[in-house]
Amino acid sequence: MSQHVLSLLVEDKPGLLTRVAGLFARRGFNIESLAVGATEAPGFSRITVVVSVDGLPLEQVTKQLEKLVNVIQVVELEPDTTVERDHMLIKVATTADTKAKVLETVTLFGARVVDEASEALMVEITDETVNCDAFVKALAPFGIKELVQSGVLAMAKGSDSFSQQILGTTKAN
Repeated sequence: MSQHVLSLLVEDKPGLLTRVAGLFARRGFNIESLAVGATEAPGFSRITVVVSVDGLPLEQVTKQLEKLVNVIQVVELEPDTTVERDHMLIKVATTADTKAKVLETVTLFGARVVDEASEALMVEITDETVNCDAFVKALAPFGIKELVQSGVLAMAKGSDSFSQQILGTTKAN
C-alpha cells in the first residue's frame, strides 16, 4: 500500500469533518493522520488527510468527497511537489545522568525544550514525519513519558494557491 496526502478545501460547517471521516471508514480505510484548520479565506477550512491505500479505491473516495455538500475541492498532493510537516510535543524522562544526553539529542534534531521539570523535559519538534519518527526513536531509550502529535500539514510548493484560484481570494497586505 502507498501513502497518499489529500488536501480538502471545505466550508467551515459543523459536522463536515464527521462526514469526511465517515466516508473513509465506510471504505475500510484507516486515516493515518488528520489535521484541520482555518485558511486565509474567512469561513473556509483546510483538511489534510493521510491514508494508505492502493490506486482505484482512492479515486472512488476522492470522487465521493467532491460530492459532499460543503467540500469545495479535493487535491492529492504529490510528495516531490509538496512540503509536509509534522509537529510533536514529547515529554522525556530525565535524571541528573541523562539530562545532558537528552539535550544533546534535542539539539542534534533541531528541536527545542519548551518545559523543564525536575525529572522530565518537554520538547517540541516540527519537521518531516520521517525525521520526527527518528527523533522519537532517539529519545525512546531515555523513557518517553508522554507524546502528542499533530496531523501532517502539507502544502504544494510554488506560488500557486488552489484556494485563491477557487475562492478568488487575494494576498493580504
